[in-house]
Amino acid sequence: MRPMTEQLPPPFLLRRLAAMIYDTLLVLPIIMASVAVFMGVRTLLVGSPAADTVVQLDANLVRLVALSTLIGFFCWFWIKNGQTLGMQAWRIKLVNFKGEQPTARQSLLRCLGALLSAACLGLGYLWCLVDRNGRYWHDYISGTELMLLPKREKTKKTSD
Repeated sequence: MRPMTEQLPPPFLLRRLAAMIYDTLLVLPIIMASVAVFMGVRTLLVGSPAADTVVQLDANLVRLVALSTLIGFFCWFWIKNGQTLGMQAWRIKLVNFKGEQPTARQSLLRCLGALLSAACLGLGYLWCLVDRNGRYWHDYISGTELMLLPKREKTKKTSD
């Protein structure tokens, strides 16, 4: 039996971008909530300021909380079933090169590699347009790849 990765094609770039936009709309409120919780916990631990002062967070701490939330979001979904909600909506699944569920290590490497791909002016993402396997840079870094799942067959309702 051939691995799943040989049977299913990679998704086109526009489908991937649509799933990214969908997931961005989902993860942004989660990031905002995690920063708010972090700010509340910090205020409780440090103590409440005078009534006329504003609690300020270090910008680097906010970035760290946001990045940790983002990585946690994607890793959790990929480890759980290989798909975020956006990927489910667009029939995209993350698998390793053997066609199996990605491990926690692979998911974390993929997230960190995706940051590198984005930091290089998005070239790591655009690489899928010239790669014969349709893979990103972070696919090679993590040993994972995206597959386009087939459409589900519609079931016909039978009348009595």
